Amino acid sequence: MERPAWAPRSINISVPSVSRMYDFYLGGSHNFEVDREAARRALEFMPGLPKIMQANRAFMRRAVRFAVEEGVTQFLDIGAGIPTFGSVHEVAQGAHPGARVVYVDHDPVAVAHSEAVLEGNDDAAVVAADLRKPREILSSPQMERLIDLNRPVALLLVAILHFVEDTDDPLGAVAELRDALAPGSLLILTHASYEGIPLPQERAEGAVDVYKNIRNPLIMRSREEIARFFEGYDMVEPGLVPMPTWRPDTAPEDEDPYAFSGFAGVGRAA
Repeated sequence: MERPAWAPRSINISVPSVSRMYDFYLGGSHNFEVDREAARRALEFMPGLPKIMQANRAFMRRAVRFAVEEGVTQFLDIGAGIPTFGSVHEVAQGAHPGARVVYVDHDPVAVAHSEAVLEGNDDAAVVAADLRKPREILSSPQMERLIDLNRPVALLLVAILHFVEDTDDPLGAVAELRDALAPGSLLILTHASYEGIPLPQERAEGAVDVYKNIRNPLIMRSREEIARFFEGYDMVEPGLVPMPTWRPDTAPEDEDPYAFSGFAGVGRAA
């Protein structure tokens, strides 16, 4: 398999990556055939996956604009993935020049591309780190340079927690991050769930099995389980809801049925 010029030498391009599969669903070009093969297998069971990803990105952009309107101009995006059009720094800095953004990901391709995209942008940086190790994120030079933890921060955990198994204590990691942030900080979160998917659960499980087979288990949690990540936050209206119904720009009834899969919400730290 020929290695593209943009692919870091350190990565194994024969193993699928969830961030590169996500890039493929969104129509990006920074993915390999092994990623596309895995994504196509998942699409056989759940053909609306690209619609879910698009709804996820649209919610993220609305939530970032909301944060700026609320006076929050610092953003920590963990599990950011490969930069695509309308990423956090573009939306935030477009709404408020000088907004500061730190991206975090453990995928070397995502990190390398973020570094390339952010070259020359003094108000944004990327950290190679893992959500499961909050201290490494919080103590990174990039965080210390860009983010003032004494002021409110918008913490984005968008389409990342459903790749963290309960044995890795995602609730503990989210709580540790919450405790490091100033009052008035925001938690912006989306999470996959069987609830809302316009398919029988047995068929959706076929797509979940694809992720399990590539050793990136997709953990489908209930709305009640997802709500626990917001402990210590006051929910912003309209609460924890399907993605298209969170402060929509257009009529939710015009959305594809798949867009209503899973949940999104924003919480404000007391």
